[in-house]
Amino acid sequence: MTTKTLLTLAASTFTFWACETKKTDTPLVGTWELVSATTIENDSSFSTFDPTHKMIKIINPTHFAFLNHAISPKDSASNEFSGGGGNYTLVDSTYTEHLDYYIDKAWENHTFDFVVNIKGDTLTQKGVEKLEKLGIDRIIIEKYKRIKN
Repeated sequence: MTTKTLLTLAASTFTFWACETKKTDTPLVGTWELVSATTIENDSSFSTFDPTHKMIKIINPTHFAFLNHAISPKDSASNEFSGGGGNYTLVDSTYTEHLDYYIDKAWENHTFDFVVNIKGDTLTQKGVEKLEKLGIDRIIIEKYKRIKN
């Protein structure tokens, strides 16, 4: 082989590796529906799950999004909706969300660490929501069921 051929082969191989995307085989990837939510704050534990709302979390190989809305609003003017999303990392069972978008701008550009556990079609995430400027410092535990397609 000539030097030119070796350099072309090396450049092609490097380009192929540089274009490699994040693996999609993580069991976290999918669409999940919230089925329970608990908050622990100041030594008190209480449910924050609202059965009049539906929330889903969509996780792809690099990003997450959550959408929450009233199932049956009393009138169209009060159609409650919130949503947000951003990028995330997953290292072992540590799932870290970086919130890039949210209906309340004060939450944007913050990072939240969770421990995740998946058993069957149930995803449990537990972590701390802490925003000093808003006076928020609490533990949240959320359970989701995988939505079947």
